[in-house]
Amino acid sequence: MNGTLNKVMLIGHLGDDVKMHYFDGGNCIGRFQLATNEVYINKTTNEKITSTEWHNLVVRNKAAELCEKYLSKGDKIYVEGRLKSRQWQAEDGSTKYTTEIQVTEFTFLSTKKDNENNKQNQNSESVKNANFDPQNNGLPVNDLPF
Repeated sequence: MNGTLNKVMLIGHLGDDVKMHYFDGGNCIGRFQLATNEVYINKTTNEKITSTEWHNLVVRNKAAELCEKYLSKGDKIYVEGRLKSRQWQAEDGSTKYTTEIQVTEFTFLSTKKDNENNKQNQNSESVKNANFDPQNNGLPVNDLPF
């Protein structure tokens, strides 16, 4: 294979709201962190361990505006993009480095607004549609353990 490939695919949760930066000429970028988790069991202690990895994401122009409008901390998103490393001079004169994911495609998987609406709808639907069993202390039939 003669070519190269720089592609990242992630599914995770926003660590904070999208931070927007606007430039002369109407262009803008949005920056946010995405958390991905790995869960495993420690074989010696049988303890469930969750390891979180943080990724710095950058979206541009119209995509950035969409992310700012619809996403907030905790929302789940699928992103595709490419890795890009950059450096800059800090105020103290030191050189800083970072690696970011330049997002090229994304799909909103869940937003807090969707989750709140779904919970309200599910609660009202479950009460309306529940079949109650008088022999089970008035609990809905759907809640039977068998």
